Amino acid sequence: MEDSQIIALFYERSEQAIEELDRKYGAAVKKTAARILCDRLDAEECVNDAYLGVWNTIPPQRPQALASYVCRIVRNLAVNRYHANTAQKRSGGYELVLDELEECIPSGMNVETELEAKELGAAISRFLQSLSKEDRFLFVRRYWYADSVTELAALTKGSANRISVRLFRLREKLRHHLMKEGLLV
Repeated sequence: MEDSQIIALFYERSEQAIEELDRKYGAAVKKTAARILCDRLDAEECVNDAYLGVWNTIPPQRPQALASYVCRIVRNLAVNRYHANTAQKRSGGYELVLDELEECIPSGMNVETELEAKELGAAISRFLQSLSKEDRFLFVRRYWYADSVTELAALTKGSANRISVRLFRLREKLRHHLMKEGLLV
């Protein structure tokens, strides 16, 4: 079923919309939550909450990319759950992905205003736009969807070592980009 048809079902308030959404994008949504949480039950709960979130936001929203829309919702829910689960302790898993970016993005940002957060987001978007398609793919898959280096190597038909080196270089490029924009000292 096409995305536009699924969205139309949401507008009709048909429960079939959730079934079709799960049929088409359920695997990606579940994988996104599972990568971050490393706990099947928490991941399932985030997926269910994400579907509820989609139900509550369509209408009035009419997302252009339904897969990205639902994956963004589940990712945000999973990251919130992850932070709640790991408060005061370090557990590996998603923590490793966050640690890799720690030197590139101001850690403990204590962003004082929403404007500063938007500036950082805009700077990262500009950075992503400056990358090649493959580098952008690697960066987003690693740091948004939390794919492992091994999985990225398989997806790109390269070695894990090559992917690790490329990710390191991308983090360095991001760090330099943010320094140039005055967002990182």
